[in-house]
Amino acid sequence: MGVGDVSKRILLGRKLRSAQLGETLLPKRIALPVFASDALSSVAYAPDEVFIMLSLAGVSAYVWSWKIAIAVALVMAAVIASYRQTVHAYPSGGGDYEVASVNLGKSAGTTVASALLVDYVLTVAVSISAAAQYAGAAVPVLHNHEATVGSAAVILLMAMNLRGIRESGSFFAVPTYAFMVAILGTCLYGFLRLAEGNLPDVESADLRIIADPSYEGSLTTFALLFLLARAFSSGCAALTGVEAISNGVPAFERPKSRNAATTLLLLGLIAISMMVSVIVLAKQMGLKYVDPADLDRLVRADGTPVPADYEQNAVIAQIAKAVFSDFPPGFYLVVVVTGIILVLAANTAFNGFPVLGSILAKDGFAPRALGSRGDRLAYSNGIVFLAIMAIILIVAFNAETTRLIQLYIVGVFVSFNLSQLGMIRHWTRALSTERDPAVRRRMQRSRVINTIGLSFTAVVLVIVLITKFLAGAWITILAMGFFYALMTAIRKHYDRVADELVADEGDKILPTKVHAIVLVSKVHKPTLRALAFAKATRPNVLEAIYVATDPHDTNALVDAWERRNTGVPLKLLHSPYRELVNPIVAYATEIRKANPRGVVAVYIPEYVVGRWWEQLLHNQTALRLKGRLLFTPGVMVTSVPYQLSSSQIAVEREERGPRVKAGDLRSGRVSEQPEPRSRGQINR
Repeated sequence: MGVGDVSKRILLGRKLRSAQLGETLLPKRIALPVFASDALSSVAYAPDEVFIMLSLAGVSAYVWSWKIAIAVALVMAAVIASYRQTVHAYPSGGGDYEVASVNLGKSAGTTVASALLVDYVLTVAVSISAAAQYAGAAVPVLHNHEATVGSAAVILLMAMNLRGIRESGSFFAVPTYAFMVAILGTCLYGFLRLAEGNLPDVESADLRIIADPSYEGSLTTFALLFLLARAFSSGCAALTGVEAISNGVPAFERPKSRNAATTLLLLGLIAISMMVSVIVLAKQMGLKYVDPADLDRLVRADGTPVPADYEQNAVIAQIAKAVFSDFPPGFYLVVVVTGIILVLAANTAFNGFPVLGSILAKDGFAPRALGSRGDRLAYSNGIVFLAIMAIILIVAFNAETTRLIQLYIVGVFVSFNLSQLGMIRHWTRALSTERDPAVRRRMQRSRVINTIGLSFTAVVLVIVLITKFLAGAWITILAMGFFYALMTAIRKHYDRVADELVADEGDKILPTKVHAIVLVSKVHKPTLRALAFAKATRPNVLEAIYVATDPHDTNALVDAWERRNTGVPLKLLHSPYRELVNPIVAYATEIRKANPRGVVAVYIPEYVVGRWWEQLLHNQTALRLKGRLLFTPGVMVTSVPYQLSSSQIAVEREERGPRVKAGDLRSGRVSEQPEPRSRGQINR
C-alpha cells in the first residue's frame, strides 16, 4: 500500500463493499441528530434575529416577540405535518425534487433542485459562520479570524462525512443530544425560577434601545406590519433543515418511511419547544438585543452610550448566564454545546446535499460524478463540492452571520411551496382511482394537511421576498437562476450525447483501410514489442515513424534500424523547431484526409513503472500526444506497455492487499483462507 493509500485509509477508514450498504443505515436515535441538527441549531440564532428586527422600533416592540414565536411555531407544525405525508408517499429520497418533478413537471423539479442546492450551501455557511462568531467571542485570539476558523471547521466536517454517514452520525449524536438537554434544561429551570418569583434579569436588562431613525415616533399601521413581517421572516430561519429528512429517507433503517416520519415528529416537538421557550424567557428577563453593527443604539439607563468595547453576548448566552447565576458550570455547558451544535448543524446539509446530487446525476441534471459512492459508500464528490462552495461563501462574507442570513430561507421556502403543491396534485390524482373508503379518507386528510402547509408557506415566501429582497435575497434568487440554467444545460448536453451515440446501420461498415504507425524513439525492447503487436493486428499499411530533431541522433537511429532489419519501413518526420507532438498529429491527419473511410492506428510504446516518482520521469510526451490525438477524427491510439523491473513493486503491493485486523474475519470483511503450513510441517 502506497503513501497515498495509507493516508487515505487513516483519514477515511477501511473500504466498504457495496454489499455492506445496509450496515450504514441509521436507527432513529442516530438519524435524529444527523438530520435534525440544522433545524435544532436555529435556536442559537433565530431568536436573535427576531429581537434584532423588533429592536428597530425600540424595546416597546418586544411585546410582539412571543406572538411572532407562536406564528413561527404554527408554520413549523404545518410544514412538519406536510412532510410526514411526503416521506410516506415518496420514500426513495428525492424529497421535494421528486415530488415536484413527478407531479408538476421537470421544470418545477429543476427549480426545486436549484433552490435546495443553494439552501444547503447557505446552511453550511450560516451555521459555521455563527459557530465561528461564538469561537471568536470565547477565544480572543480567534477574533477577526472567523473566516479562517469557519473554513477549517468545514474541512473537518467534510473529512468526517467522507468516513461514512453512520460513523459521522455516531460522532455527532452526543453533542446534539447534549444541546437539547442543555437548552431545554435551561428553559425549564428558568420557568421554575419565574414561577417561584426569583427569575433574574439578563445582563442587558438595564440598558435602553434607541429606535432606528426610520421608526422613531409613533408607528403607523403599515410600518408596524412591515416591522413584524421582517421579524417573522427572520424567525422563519428556524424552519431550514426540516426538508432534509425527506431527502434522507433511504438512510433510515427499515421501516424507512415510518422511522423518518417519527423522526420528523420528534424534530418538530423539540425545535418548537426550544424556540418558543427561549423567546418567551428572554422577554421575561428583560433582554435588550440589537444588530452587532448598531451597538451605538444601546444606551445605559442614564442615557450614556455603552463603552466602545462592549460585547453583546448572544441571546442564549445571556439567558444561561442569568439563569445559572448560582451555578457557573451550567452557563459554560450551554455556551460550549451551542457552539458545537452550530458546527454540527452543517452536517444536515452534508447528508442531504450529496443524496440530492446523486439523484440529479441519475436524472442527467448534474455531472455523473456526483452519483458515485466513495470508499466508505458516501457520495464523496457531492460532499467535497458542498464543502468548497461553503468555504467560498464564508470567505466572501467574512463569516458574518447577519449578512449571510439575509440570503437564507428564500430557497427552502420556494421548495416548500412547490413540494406542497405537488403533494396536493399527488393526492388528487390518487383519489381519482382509489375506491376503498378508508384509504380515501386517509388521502383526503393528507390533502387537507398539505393544503394548509401550502397556505402557510406561500404567505411566508411572499413576506420573505418583500422584506428581504433588497437586503440580499436577490443574490439567492440569482444563484437559483444560475443553478437552474446550469442543470438545464447539463441535461441538454447528456441528451445530445445520447442522441449522437445511438447505433445505426452505418456503424457496421468496416474501414476500407487500416494505416498503422508505430512511434519510435530508439531501437530498444519497447519499440520492438510495439512493432510485433502492430504486425499481429495485420494492418493494410505498417510503418515506423521517427521525429528527427537532431542530425546526429537521427543518423544513429537510422543505422541501428537498418542493422536490425525489422522488415518495417522507417519514415522520418523532420522538425526544425524541435517539436515532437505536432509533426505526428499533422502526419496522421494527412493520412486520414487521403483516405476518409479508412482509419489510422497509432501505436505508442510506454514504460510501466512501480514508483510514483518514476512516472514523472517517463511517458510525458506520450500523454501529451494521446491528448492531442483524441480530438483527431479517424485516429485510433493504442498504448503498448513495457514493464520495467520496478513495476514488480506495484504488483507485490497489490498482492499483499490491505492489512487484516482483529475482528475482520468474524465480521465477514475477509474470507477464511487455509493457513499455509510451515516448512517443518511439510517435511514431516
